[in-house]
Amino acid sequence: MKKLSIYILLLTFISSLTIAAEVNIFNARHYKADAELYSKFTNKTGIKVNLINGKAGALEKRMIEEGSDSSADLYITADAGRCGAFKAKGMTQGGLTSPAIKAAVPSNFRTTHWTGIAKRARIVYYAPDRVSGAELSGLTYESLADPKWKGRLVIRKSSNIYNKSLVASLVKNNGKKATAEWAKGVVANMARTPTGNDRAQIMAVAAGEADIAVANTYYLALMLSGNKGAEQQAAAKKVKAFFPNQNDRGTHMNISCAALVKGAPNKANAIKLVEFLLTPESQEHFTNNTFEFPMIDGVSPSPLVVNNIGLDFKQDLKTKVSSYGAKQADALEVMTAAGWK
Repeated sequence: MKKLSIYILLLTFISSLTIAAEVNIFNARHYKADAELYSKFTNKTGIKVNLINGKAGALEKRMIEEGSDSSADLYITADAGRCGAFKAKGMTQGGLTSPAIKAAVPSNFRTTHWTGIAKRARIVYYAPDRVSGAELSGLTYESLADPKWKGRLVIRKSSNIYNKSLVASLVKNNGKKATAEWAKGVVANMARTPTGNDRAQIMAVAAGEADIAVANTYYLALMLSGNKGAEQQAAAKKVKAFFPNQNDRGTHMNISCAALVKGAPNKANAIKLVEFLLTPESQEHFTNNTFEFPMIDGVSPSPLVVNNIGLDFKQDLKTKVSSYGAKQADALEVMTAAGWK
Protein backbone atom coordinates (compact mmCIF):
# COMPACT_ATOMS: atom_id res chain seq x y z
CA MET A 1 0.00 0.00 0.00
CA LYS A 2 2.79 2.36 0.97
CA LYS A 3 4.58 1.78 -2.35
CA LEU A 4 1.35 2.34 -4.25
CA SER A 5 0.77 5.64 -2.44
CA ILE A 6 4.28 6.83 -3.27
CA TYR A 7 3.77 5.83 -6.91
CA ILE A 8 0.51 7.80 -7.09
CA LEU A 9 2.20 10.83 -5.55
CA LEU A 10 4.99 10.64 -8.11
CA LEU A 11 2.50 10.42 -10.97
CA THR A 12 0.64 13.43 -9.58
CA PHE A 13 3.88 15.40 -9.33
CA ILE A 14 4.96 14.51 -12.89
CA SER A 15 1.50 15.34 -14.17
CA SER A 16 1.62 18.75 -12.51
CA LEU A 17 4.96 19.46 -14.16
CA THR A 18 3.54 18.53 -17.55
CA ILE A 19 0.54 20.80 -17.08
CA ALA A 20 2.79 23.66 -16.00
CA ALA A 21 4.90 23.34 -19.17
CA GLU A 22 2.57 25.53 -21.20
CA VAL A 23 1.70 29.14 -21.90
CA ASN A 24 -1.65 30.56 -23.02
CA ILE A 25 -1.62 33.40 -25.55
CA PHE A 26 -4.70 35.46 -26.29
CA ASN A 27 -3.58 36.51 -29.74
CA ALA A 28 -4.97 39.40 -31.81
CA ARG A 29 -2.22 39.22 -34.43
CA HIS A 30 -3.41 37.23 -37.43
CA TYR A 31 -0.24 36.03 -39.07
CA LYS A 32 0.39 32.39 -39.94
CA ALA A 33 4.06 33.15 -39.45
CA ASP A 34 3.48 33.85 -35.74
CA ALA A 35 2.14 30.33 -35.17
CA GLU A 36 5.26 28.96 -36.86
CA LEU A 37 7.38 30.98 -34.45
CA TYR A 38 5.55 29.61 -31.42
CA SER A 39 6.19 26.08 -32.69
CA LYS A 40 9.90 26.89 -32.73
CA PHE A 41 9.63 28.03 -29.11
CA THR A 42 7.98 24.75 -28.12
CA ASN A 43 10.66 22.72 -29.92
CA LYS A 44 13.39 24.64 -28.11
CA THR A 45 11.90 24.68 -24.62
CA GLY A 46 9.29 21.93 -24.41
CA ILE A 47 6.74 24.55 -23.33
CA LYS A 48 3.47 24.09 -25.19
CA VAL A 49 1.90 27.25 -26.61
CA ASN A 50 -1.89 27.37 -26.54
CA LEU A 51 -3.18 30.01 -28.98
CA ILE A 52 -6.56 31.63 -28.51
CA ASN A 53 -7.03 33.73 -31.64
CA GLY A 54 -9.54 36.51 -32.11
CA LYS A 55 -10.11 40.20 -32.66
CA ALA A 56 -8.64 42.50 -30.04
CA GLY A 57 -11.98 43.75 -28.73
CA ALA A 58 -13.48 40.27 -28.38
CA LEU A 59 -10.38 38.88 -26.65
CA GLU A 60 -10.23 41.79 -24.21
CA LYS A 61 -13.94 41.42 -23.43
CA ARG A 62 -13.49 37.71 -22.71
CA MET A 63 -10.49 38.25 -20.42
CA ILE A 64 -12.30 41.01 -18.51
CA GLU A 65 -15.44 38.89 -18.09
CA GLU A 66 -13.50 35.81 -16.99
CA GLY A 67 -11.44 37.81 -14.49
CA SER A 68 -9.48 35.61 -12.10
CA ASP A 69 -10.81 32.51 -13.89
CA SER A 70 -9.08 33.46 -17.14
CA SER A 71 -6.40 31.13 -18.45
CA ALA A 72 -4.65 33.99 -20.28
CA ASP A 73 -0.93 34.46 -19.67
CA LEU A 74 -0.06 36.86 -22.49
CA TYR A 75 -2.13 39.22 -24.58
CA ILE A 76 -0.37 39.82 -27.89
CA THR A 77 -1.76 42.51 -30.15
CA ALA A 78 -0.88 45.35 -32.50
CA ASP A 79 -0.49 48.90 -31.20
CA ALA A 80 0.76 50.33 -27.93
CA GLY A 81 -2.55 52.15 -27.55
CA ARG A 82 -4.34 48.84 -27.09
CA CYS A 83 -1.86 47.52 -24.55
CA GLY A 84 -1.97 50.82 -22.66
CA ALA A 85 -5.75 50.88 -22.55
CA PHE A 86 -5.85 47.24 -21.40
CA LYS A 87 -3.43 48.07 -18.60
CA ALA A 88 -5.60 51.04 -17.59
CA LYS A 89 -8.47 48.60 -17.08
CA GLY A 90 -6.40 46.76 -14.47
CA MET A 91 -5.99 43.69 -16.65
CA THR A 92 -2.19 43.44 -16.68
CA GLN A 93 0.56 42.96 -14.11
CA GLY A 94 4.20 43.87 -13.74
CA GLY A 95 6.90 41.31 -14.34
CA LEU A 96 8.35 41.96 -17.78
CA THR A 97 11.51 43.19 -16.14
CA SER A 98 14.04 40.44 -16.81
CA PRO A 99 17.57 41.51 -17.79
CA ALA A 100 17.05 40.01 -21.27
CA ILE A 101 13.93 42.10 -21.91
CA LYS A 102 15.47 45.29 -20.55
CA ALA A 103 18.60 44.80 -22.65
CA ALA A 104 16.65 44.12 -25.83
CA VAL A 105 13.92 46.78 -25.76
CA PRO A 106 14.58 50.54 -25.44
CA SER A 107 12.74 52.00 -22.44
CA ASN A 108 10.37 54.13 -24.55
CA PHE A 109 8.99 50.96 -26.17
CA ARG A 110 8.09 49.08 -23.00
CA THR A 111 6.64 49.21 -19.51
CA THR A 112 6.86 46.65 -16.71
CA HIS A 113 3.40 45.37 -17.78
CA TRP A 114 3.91 45.13 -21.55
CA THR A 115 6.68 45.40 -24.09
CA GLY A 116 7.13 45.90 -27.79
CA ILE A 117 8.12 42.82 -29.77
CA ALA A 118 8.29 44.48 -33.21
CA LYS A 119 8.13 48.05 -34.51
CA ARG A 120 6.22 49.79 -37.27
CA ALA A 121 6.20 53.37 -38.53
CA ARG A 122 3.12 55.35 -39.66
CA ILE A 123 4.31 57.33 -42.65
CA VAL A 124 3.19 59.24 -45.74
CA TYR A 125 2.91 57.71 -49.21
CA TYR A 126 2.79 59.97 -52.25
CA ALA A 127 2.32 59.93 -56.02
CA PRO A 128 5.73 60.93 -57.43
CA ASP A 129 4.17 62.33 -60.63
CA ARG A 130 1.85 64.69 -58.72
CA VAL A 131 3.82 65.63 -55.60
CA SER A 132 6.99 67.65 -55.95
CA GLY A 133 10.14 67.41 -53.91
CA ALA A 134 9.60 70.99 -52.78
CA GLU A 135 6.19 70.07 -51.35
CA LEU A 136 7.68 67.15 -49.45
CA SER A 137 10.64 69.08 -48.08
CA GLY A 138 10.36 69.29 -44.32
CA LEU A 139 6.99 67.49 -44.29
CA THR A 140 5.69 66.76 -40.79
CA TYR A 141 2.52 65.21 -39.41
CA GLU A 142 1.66 68.71 -38.29
CA SER A 143 1.95 70.08 -41.84
CA LEU A 144 -0.66 67.63 -43.15
CA ALA A 145 -3.11 70.33 -42.04
CA ASP A 146 -1.51 72.85 -44.43
CA PRO A 147 -4.11 74.15 -46.95
CA LYS A 148 -1.79 73.18 -49.83
CA TRP A 149 -2.97 69.59 -49.29
CA LYS A 150 -6.66 70.49 -49.62
CA GLY A 151 -8.50 67.69 -51.42
CA ARG A 152 -5.29 65.66 -51.73
CA LEU A 153 -5.11 63.54 -48.54
CA VAL A 154 -6.56 60.14 -47.64
CA ILE A 155 -6.43 58.53 -44.22
CA ARG A 156 -8.43 55.96 -42.24
CA LYS A 157 -11.32 56.60 -39.89
CA SER A 158 -10.85 58.30 -36.53
CA SER A 159 -11.89 55.07 -34.79
CA ASN A 160 -8.87 53.23 -36.17
CA ILE A 161 -6.39 52.40 -33.41
CA TYR A 162 -3.38 53.39 -35.55
CA ASN A 163 -4.83 56.85 -36.04
CA LYS A 164 -5.81 57.17 -32.40
CA SER A 165 -2.22 56.44 -31.40
CA LEU A 166 -0.79 58.82 -34.00
CA VAL A 167 -3.06 61.64 -32.82
CA ALA A 168 -2.34 60.74 -29.19
CA SER A 169 1.35 61.28 -29.91
CA LEU A 170 0.51 64.72 -31.33
CA VAL A 171 -1.49 65.55 -28.20
CA LYS A 172 1.49 64.47 -26.12
CA ASN A 173 3.95 66.58 -28.11
CA ASN A 174 1.87 69.62 -29.07
CA GLY A 175 -0.98 69.78 -26.56
CA LYS A 176 -4.68 69.07 -26.95
CA LYS A 177 -5.67 72.56 -28.14
CA ALA A 178 -3.12 72.67 -30.96
CA THR A 179 -3.99 69.12 -32.00
CA ALA A 180 -7.68 70.00 -32.12
CA GLU A 181 -6.91 72.78 -34.64
CA TRP A 182 -4.66 70.41 -36.57
CA ALA A 183 -7.46 67.82 -36.82
CA LYS A 184 -9.77 70.44 -38.36
CA GLY A 185 -7.14 71.17 -41.00
CA VAL A 186 -6.67 67.47 -41.78
CA VAL A 187 -10.42 66.99 -42.23
CA ALA A 188 -10.53 70.02 -44.56
CA ASN A 189 -7.76 68.47 -46.66
CA MET A 190 -9.35 65.03 -47.09
CA ALA A 191 -9.97 63.93 -50.66
CA ARG A 192 -12.84 61.72 -49.52
CA THR A 193 -14.66 60.54 -46.41
CA PRO A 194 -12.36 58.06 -44.62
CA THR A 195 -12.96 54.49 -45.74
CA GLY A 196 -11.06 51.22 -45.94
CA ASN A 197 -7.86 49.91 -44.39
CA ASP A 198 -4.30 51.17 -44.83
CA ARG A 199 -3.90 49.33 -48.14
CA ALA A 200 -7.03 51.10 -49.40
CA GLN A 201 -5.37 54.46 -48.76
CA ILE A 202 -2.31 53.44 -50.79
CA MET A 203 -4.59 52.15 -53.55
CA ALA A 204 -6.38 55.51 -53.62
CA VAL A 205 -3.12 57.36 -54.29
CA ALA A 206 -2.16 54.86 -56.98
CA ALA A 207 -5.56 55.34 -58.64
CA GLY A 208 -5.26 59.14 -58.65
CA GLU A 209 -8.02 59.69 -56.07
CA ALA A 210 -5.53 61.47 -53.80
CA ASP A 211 -1.93 62.62 -53.87
CA ILE A 212 -0.82 61.56 -50.38
CA ALA A 213 -1.90 58.91 -47.88
CA VAL A 214 -1.07 58.00 -44.30
CA ALA A 215 -0.44 54.29 -43.68
CA ASN A 216 1.86 51.93 -41.80
CA THR A 217 5.11 50.85 -43.42
CA TYR A 218 4.55 47.10 -43.55
CA TYR A 219 1.44 47.42 -45.71
CA LEU A 220 3.39 48.59 -48.75
CA ALA A 221 5.83 45.68 -48.42
CA LEU A 222 2.91 43.27 -48.05
CA MET A 223 1.40 44.62 -51.27
CA LEU A 224 4.74 44.49 -53.10
CA SER A 225 5.25 40.87 -52.02
CA GLY A 226 2.33 39.81 -54.19
CA ASN A 227 0.56 38.15 -51.26
CA LYS A 228 -2.45 40.42 -51.82
CA GLY A 229 -2.71 39.90 -55.55
CA ALA A 230 -1.39 41.41 -58.76
CA GLU A 231 -3.64 44.49 -58.62
CA GLN A 232 -2.35 45.61 -55.23
CA GLN A 233 1.22 44.75 -56.20
CA ALA A 234 0.94 46.99 -59.27
CA ALA A 235 -0.61 49.80 -57.21
CA ALA A 236 2.18 49.64 -54.65
CA LYS A 237 4.74 50.22 -57.38
CA LYS A 238 3.09 53.55 -58.25
CA VAL A 239 3.69 55.23 -54.88
CA LYS A 240 6.73 56.30 -52.89
CA ALA A 241 7.32 56.40 -49.14
CA PHE A 242 8.21 59.50 -47.13
CA PHE A 243 9.21 59.68 -43.45
CA PRO A 244 7.76 62.79 -41.73
CA ASN A 245 9.38 64.92 -39.02
CA GLN A 246 12.96 64.14 -39.97
CA ASN A 247 14.07 67.62 -38.92
CA ASP A 248 12.70 67.41 -35.39
CA ARG A 249 11.55 64.51 -33.15
CA GLY A 250 11.48 61.87 -35.90
CA THR A 251 8.87 59.64 -37.49
CA HIS A 252 6.01 58.28 -35.37
CA MET A 253 6.79 54.74 -34.20
CA ASN A 254 4.43 52.13 -32.86
CA ILE A 255 4.72 48.49 -31.85
CA SER A 256 3.23 45.07 -31.73
CA CYS A 257 3.13 44.33 -28.02
CA ALA A 258 2.99 41.48 -25.53
CA ALA A 259 1.21 42.21 -22.24
CA LEU A 260 1.50 40.06 -19.11
CA VAL A 261 -2.08 39.37 -18.05
CA LYS A 262 -3.10 39.83 -14.42
CA GLY A 263 -3.27 36.47 -12.64
CA ALA A 264 -1.38 34.66 -15.41
CA PRO A 265 -1.24 30.99 -14.33
CA ASN A 266 2.03 30.41 -16.19
CA LYS A 267 3.85 33.67 -15.58
CA ALA A 268 7.39 32.26 -15.71
CA ASN A 269 6.71 30.54 -19.03
CA ALA A 270 5.13 33.72 -20.39
CA ILE A 271 8.28 35.68 -19.59
CA LYS A 272 10.40 33.00 -21.28
CA LEU A 273 8.27 33.30 -24.40
CA VAL A 274 8.64 37.09 -24.50
CA GLU A 275 12.39 36.72 -24.14
CA PHE A 276 12.37 34.25 -27.04
CA LEU A 277 10.43 36.70 -29.22
CA LEU A 278 13.23 39.22 -28.66
CA THR A 279 16.04 36.93 -29.88
CA PRO A 280 17.68 37.54 -33.27
CA GLU A 281 16.10 34.33 -34.62
CA SER A 282 12.57 35.49 -33.76
CA GLN A 283 13.15 39.05 -34.86
CA GLU A 284 14.36 37.89 -38.28
CA HIS A 285 11.23 35.75 -38.51
CA PHE A 286 9.07 38.82 -37.84
CA THR A 287 10.86 41.08 -40.30
CA ASN A 288 10.85 38.56 -43.14
CA ASN A 289 7.24 37.47 -42.72
CA THR A 290 5.27 40.44 -41.36
CA PHE A 291 7.54 43.17 -42.78
CA GLU A 292 7.73 45.02 -39.46
CA PHE A 293 10.89 46.69 -38.19
CA PRO A 294 12.93 44.70 -35.66
CA MET A 295 12.68 45.69 -32.02
CA ILE A 296 16.29 44.78 -31.28
CA ASP A 297 19.56 46.04 -32.72
CA GLY A 298 21.57 43.91 -35.13
CA VAL A 299 18.66 42.62 -37.22
CA SER A 300 17.82 44.07 -40.64
CA PRO A 301 14.29 44.63 -41.96
CA SER A 302 13.08 42.61 -44.94
CA PRO A 303 14.75 43.49 -48.27
CA LEU A 304 11.31 44.56 -49.51
CA VAL A 305 11.23 47.18 -46.75
CA VAL A 306 14.85 48.25 -47.14
CA ASN A 307 14.65 48.61 -50.94
CA ASN A 308 11.19 50.16 -51.27
CA ILE A 309 10.51 52.02 -48.04
CA GLY A 310 13.88 52.69 -46.48
CA LEU A 311 15.96 52.00 -43.43
CA ASP A 312 17.95 55.15 -42.85
CA PHE A 313 15.42 57.43 -41.16
CA LYS A 314 15.13 59.19 -37.83
CA GLN A 315 12.72 57.40 -35.50
CA ASP A 316 10.83 59.21 -32.78
CA LEU A 317 12.64 57.84 -29.74
CA LYS A 318 11.53 60.75 -27.58
CA THR A 319 7.82 59.99 -27.28
CA LYS A 320 7.08 57.06 -24.98
CA VAL A 321 4.58 54.74 -26.64
CA SER A 322 2.85 54.36 -23.27
CA SER A 323 1.44 57.85 -23.89
CA TYR A 324 -0.66 56.49 -26.77
CA GLY A 325 -2.98 54.73 -24.36
CA ALA A 326 -2.89 57.57 -21.84
CA LYS A 327 -3.85 60.18 -24.47
CA GLN A 328 -6.21 57.97 -26.48
CA ALA A 329 -9.43 59.54 -25.15
CA ASP A 330 -8.12 63.04 -25.92
CA ALA A 331 -7.15 61.92 -29.42
CA LEU A 332 -10.59 60.54 -30.21
CA GLU A 333 -12.24 63.63 -28.75
CA VAL A 334 -10.35 66.08 -30.97
CA MET A 335 -10.89 63.98 -34.10
CA THR A 336 -14.62 63.63 -33.43
CA ALA A 337 -14.97 67.35 -32.72
CA ALA A 338 -13.25 68.10 -36.04
CA GLY A 339 -15.77 65.99 -37.95
CA TRP A 340 -13.27 63.22 -38.68
CA LYS A 341 -15.56 60.32 -39.55
